[in-house]
Amino acid sequence: MNADLHCHSTVSDGQLAPAAVARLAQSGGVTLWSLTDHDEIGGQREARETAEALGMRYLCGVEISVTWASRTVHIVGLHVDPDCSALVEGLARTRDGRAARAVAIGERLGELGIPDAYEGALRYVSNPDLISRTHFARFLVESGRAQNTQDAFSRWLGEGKPGYVAHRWAKLADAVAWIKAAGGEAVIAHPGRYHYTPLQFDTFFGEFIDLGGKAIEVVTGSHTPDQYAEYAAVARRFGFEASRGSDFHAPGPDFTAPGSLPPLPANLKPVWERWL
Repeated sequence: MNADLHCHSTVSDGQLAPAAVARLAQSGGVTLWSLTDHDEIGGQREARETAEALGMRYLCGVEISVTWASRTVHIVGLHVDPDCSALVEGLARTRDGRAARAVAIGERLGELGIPDAYEGALRYVSNPDLISRTHFARFLVESGRAQNTQDAFSRWLGEGKPGYVAHRWAKLADAVAWIKAAGGEAVIAHPGRYHYTPLQFDTFFGEFIDLGGKAIEVVTGSHTPDQYAEYAAVARRFGFEASRGSDFHAPGPDFTAPGSLPPLPANLKPVWERWL
């Protein structure tokens, strides 16, 4: 099973429409796919219809922004009902404030000698309510202030960097509850990206389990090969099911292509087994 259960489209901060991402996934050998746009499920019908027409199995998905211990983490919801009112209304509340945050980021970058950053970022946005740091990163790359999107985050937009503006996202309890209300499974996305101490990670994992969370991404485009092994060990230790996803946003060297990741390490239970 070549599962890719973490991808983004123009509905959030990806560069390709849902149907185009589906076609790219199918061409990359993906057999089970999920589109998981940030805090938005507006692309699910197009993604499902295209995936199924191409012969792929499809799971409706979403990636929810969460604030935990004053830092941002992401929780993927898989096999969700996109018409569930609790999920739809919760995501709408989570999206509130993105536009104001983006204006603040633009002002911060202006103070740092980078004018018109907000207007520049808007050129990459299909829905202004979903403007994100990734859109600013693309502007910084195109304007020659960063080598690539990773460099833009490392120098300007990451937590603690000069252009970073904090935002209060959903609570972990709320995100997991919305996913469960929609009949889905909550998955901790790319844990290797979070800068927590070992004690904080243990607390976070324990709280996630207590709330009904059962899975963690092990193989993802955001992880190094060493982190595949590290989070496979975390999955075994906490009894998590394991997920796999490219975290694809755009073609090119900045992002992993759908379907190109190695398989899950041995002795892990794939999160998708229950739905096959």
